[in-house]
Amino acid sequence: MAAVVEQSANSLAPQAAAAGAATGNRTDGTGVIQLDPWLEPFEDAFKRRYAKAQDWLTKLDKTEGGVDKFSKGTDTFGFNVDSHGTITYREWAPNATHAFLTGDFNNWDRESHPMKRDEFGVFEIVLPANNGQPAIPHNSKIKISLQTPSGDRIDRLPAWIKYVTQDLSVSPAYDARFWNPPASERYQFKNPRPSKPASARIYEAHVGISSPELRVATYKEFTKNMLPRIRDLGYNVIQLMAIMEHAYYASFGYQINSFFAASSRYGPPEDLKELVDTAHGMGITVLLDIVHSHASKNVLDGLNEFDGTDHQYFHEGARGRHELWDSRLFNYGHHEVMRFLLSNLRFWMDEYHFDGFRFDGVTSMLYHHHGIGTGFSGGYHEYFGADVDEEAVVYLMVANQMLHDLYPESITIAEDVSGMPALCVPLSLGGLGFDYRLAMAIPDMWIKILKEQQDEEWDIGNICFTLTNRRHGEKTIALVGDKSLMMHLCDAEMYTNMSNLTPFTSVIDRGMALHKMIRLLTHSLGGEGYLNFEGNEFGHPEWLDFPREGNQNSFWYARRQFNLTEDHNLRYQYLNNFDRAMNTTEAQFGWLRSPQAYISLKNESDKIIVFERVGCVFIFNFHPNKSFGDYRVAIETPGTYKIVLISDSKDLGRPRPYRGGHPIFHHSHGVELDGRTGRTFTFLAGPLW
Repeated sequence: MAAVVEQSANSLAPQAAAAGAATGNRTDGTGVIQLDPWLEPFEDAFKRRYAKAQDWLTKLDKTEGGVDKFSKGTDTFGFNVDSHGTITYREWAPNATHAFLTGDFNNWDRESHPMKRDEFGVFEIVLPANNGQPAIPHNSKIKISLQTPSGDRIDRLPAWIKYVTQDLSVSPAYDARFWNPPASERYQFKNPRPSKPASARIYEAHVGISSPELRVATYKEFTKNMLPRIRDLGYNVIQLMAIMEHAYYASFGYQINSFFAASSRYGPPEDLKELVDTAHGMGITVLLDIVHSHASKNVLDGLNEFDGTDHQYFHEGARGRHELWDSRLFNYGHHEVMRFLLSNLRFWMDEYHFDGFRFDGVTSMLYHHHGIGTGFSGGYHEYFGADVDEEAVVYLMVANQMLHDLYPESITIAEDVSGMPALCVPLSLGGLGFDYRLAMAIPDMWIKILKEQQDEEWDIGNICFTLTNRRHGEKTIALVGDKSLMMHLCDAEMYTNMSNLTPFTSVIDRGMALHKMIRLLTHSLGGEGYLNFEGNEFGHPEWLDFPREGNQNSFWYARRQFNLTEDHNLRYQYLNNFDRAMNTTEAQFGWLRSPQAYISLKNESDKIIVFERVGCVFIFNFHPNKSFGDYRVAIETPGTYKIVLISDSKDLGRPRPYRGGHPIFHHSHGVELDGRTGRTFTFLAGPLW
């Protein structure tokens, strides 16, 4: 059983203003050392990284008119149409000697529209309007044809193209399309961006699987069906994955071939704009899962060997290839690669009105070994040696600084499993500048426990340690990941015993109880933000597996069966209701935006966890079969407390609900306990199941 109680007379106990450690007047990137003195042996590394980032910003000021102008690469590269209908197309292809524009508009003539080359390897062509209309029709197919020094001709999709489509009946390779809809068909944004949420309750979603049907769902369907559901569940941030165009659907969206194109599998670009705008109208922040850690190795429809070399956008040779992911790795130290990636961030912010990014694969970016076959012990020497790719570190520093300068309300999240210090510290102090990092150890812990330990063997102290083991001053997003948690808890009984028309079995009773308790404990103790992957809120009964050759291209596991929550004869509704209640309670009290919790009790024999956060007392009984009457717990603030959330309630699917009823008031007593200042109250703690 899990319960949250609040002080009835004063729901929020007074909180001291959070005060960061003084960082003096350091302006050399070493301010972070005064936040964490253990970093002092690596002072030179911080100075070097900071100096390199400042060198980039200074160089851009002198040569490009500043990072603002530099990161608007889409105003210069790719296709641009002026008010008179004149099209200007520019492409960087330094190895090519000649370039030609070809497509439907010229019957695929590879010679009729030559482009001019400048001394930097940038090709340009200007196409005057025809009777006031662009020379290239909207949505028509287009390519660039390049000639290499050897005389070979290679056809490529424009690197900055904004719309590509795939016809699998013809070829798995994508076609580039000139996207220039008439004004009447262009989506007009109606809603302002929401303010950055103080408590980030994130719903991670994949548009294509957001339907119970055996097919790819659409942007339109997500807008109509998913956005109201997400809002009603109490989430205030959506993180969309697999939006950047990827040729292989089963790559989960992580093998990007067209970085400026929104995936056409789900519909046209205007439909994605409507999705984001509608979410904003609901007060929901929308983040994009950005993939700058690597790129698809595709040649025909990707960046790989774009100009005939393997090192235009990527490192040459083995350094430019990811052995595990079978993909290409960017050369973050190259001027034009920096332009491409920074402009990519600006494009998604400006064109689609995204509010920020979850940066995928940050660990792979930070180290030359990419985390492959490497275990991180937490020793600081692992983060500052020769294994660190400082070009990638500096790129992330510049990217975060640019985003937060130009979009002060933007959010950036890092997916890093290494524990890199200063990841979420501002650039001004020598950090990389992310707002949050994902707590990747938490989902691993839960799955390991469920797979390897009996309930009686759970190490309560280790659970609390893992949930609170995060860097001071660096915000963390807690999550419960892996495949559906309920599959680990209930296995085959998910398919046979989730009906209200049949009696509870011990497996389902335990599984539903733990599903709620694990999520609430992670939500309330594990970080300064919380992330849920779609479907897990109600215990989705299937894992996730996209159509591929190995499963006969089946969509059976590439969907989310939201209809299960709407069938009142099934028990999924109760898990869904608890998720809503959990988020609603957090929205009321704001524990995610409060200082880290004070844990007053970790009782191994009783399997009890008690902690306080933002004036609320959280009490968890993980014992599999013991109920504790009149259990005394320590509190900081005296008074009368009442229950505001309890997992053992009838409307949340508990067959033997908490017998005390709801609400129940608990009065404090002047008795010293567990290091608290002389105040306790008693509580009835029911068993786990």
